Formats: sequence, C-alpha cells, structure tokens
Amino acid sequence: MGVAQLPLLAANWKMNPIDGGAALDLVKGILPVASEHSDRVEVALFPPFPWLLGVAEMLDQTGIELGAQDCFWEMSGAYTGEVSPAMLKGWCQWVLVGHSERRAYLGETDEMVARKAAAALSSDLSVIMCVGELDEHYVAGKGDEVVSAQVRSGLSSCSADDSSRLVIAYEPIWAIGTGKSADPEHAYKTMRLIRRVVGETIGAGAARKVRVLYGGSVNSGNVESYVELPLCDGCLVGGASLKAEEFSEIVKVTAAVYAHG
Repeated sequence: MGVAQLPLLAANWKMNPIDGGAALDLVKGILPVASEHSDRVEVALFPPFPWLLGVAEMLDQTGIELGAQDCFWEMSGAYTGEVSPAMLKGWCQWVLVGHSERRAYLGETDEMVARKAAAALSSDLSVIMCVGELDEHYVAGKGDEVVSAQVRSGLSSCSADDSSRLVIAYEPIWAIGTGKSADPEHAYKTMRLIRRVVGETIGAGAARKVRVLYGGSVNSGNVESYVELPLCDGCLVGGASLKAEEFSEIVKVTAAVYAHG
C-alpha cells in the first residue's frame, strides 16, 4: 500500500438491483462479514441513487460506508436530472466519478471527470476516480499513455491537500464484465505508473497518500492476486458485489491478506 491506510473494497452495484427490497436484502447479507472485518478492511457500497437513503439508514453506526455512483460538477441550478455533491454529502461519504461505462455510453470526457472530482472533494466527499484503457489501446501498446493522460487530467483541479480523500481505480476496460481479468503483473505495472503520475501532478507526498485500486472482473477467486500486490490498496468490485456471499468472501480474503502483511 502507499501509506498505512486500510485497504478499500468498493462495491459498485451499477444499475442493480431494480427492486428496493432486494437492495436492502443485499445489504443485510453483506453487513455481518463487512462489520466483522471493519478494523482491517474499509468497505463502501455504491447503490443506484433511488436506494441511497434506505441503504444509508441500514449502514448507520455499522462502520460500513456509502457512496453514490456519480455526481454533477455544480452544486445547484438548472441541470435537469443531475445530482450535486451538496445533495449527497448529507448521507454519503463517497462518490464515484469517471467510470468507463459513463465515459463510453454518456460521452464523459477527462475534463468533465476532473470537474466532478473537484466538486465532490470541495463538498467533503471522498472520491474514487476511474481510469483505464480500451482493448484497442491495450493491444496497440498505448495503455500507459491513455491512463497517464486520464490521471493527469482528472487531477488537474485537485491538490495535495485532497490526497487522503482521493482514490484512483485502475479498471482496464477490456476486463470489465468480461470475466477476463488483467494479469496481476500488468495491474501492478499500471498501478505503479498511476502512483508516479500522481506524484508528478500533485506531489510526491500525495502519491504516498492516494490509494490505488484494481477493478475489472474481480471475484473471490482472483482478489488475492491483486490485493497482495505491493502498490494495490484494494479493489473496485462490480458484478461480484451483487452476490452477498461472494462479496463477503472477497472481504474475508482481503482481510486475511492484510492481516498477514
């Protein structure tokens, strides 16, 4: 890890589940193990917007944190359909920005991601900023160039003072939801690159404080190979976080890795 912080497991539910009762059932299934290991692993759940308040009530006083999957860069105004960081800070501790699906399906640019990250940080929210290359970049050997540019742009309105509340998740887009996870050696090299770029952009001290996660088809069978890497501070978990038993096992494995070292 970069510094002596707890590893972070962030559960991105995406646009699931479609029923609020199922969302609360999922929380009930995750809570026992997540709470048991909260002294070793920081767990944050990222449900869809409609379920935030109900999940927040269930997580109160549990030590498990709550995040939103996106936010806008303005605090209020004529922005139909958007949700501002100021609206989230009352019950969320985290916000996710720049996920590859938003970049791909909704045309989010590096500049938009940077503005969202800065707005969230200014509202005292912690931020997970996602970066990662497409398959075509990976095959062409341009992954490092793409990821470096995304990190530099995303941090353009951030400072070293933000570093303890800033997390960067490396998610190779060719591995998301495909069942094809990145080779741990590739993940390690890219996360090392990310930390170096953070240092060049907002300072060496910040590079030691910013946590770097891996995301991309993470499951209980492969999570150990990532969280045991020297520069990996946890994982951003997608599909596997929608199964309480599977995500609980991910928490257990991660806690065991950090307990031993």
